[in-house]
Amino acid sequence: MNLVKASRTYLKMSQKDVAKQAGITQAALSQMEKADNNKHRTATLEKLANAMGVSVDQLKD
Repeated sequence: MNLVKASRTYLKMSQKDVAKQAGITQAALSQMEKADNNKHRTATLEKLANAMGVSVDQLKD
């Protein structure tokens, strides 16, 4: 499982809520959860990490 999705699921947060807090679309988050972790932009990972209250390192392989 992708680490972005695993973290979001563990925190019991919806894609909609995380995307809104991160300032990205739900569709973009969905695509990120389906993609390889190594292909995510650092700036986007930082937004997601802040929205979920985790470190960027927790969202990377």
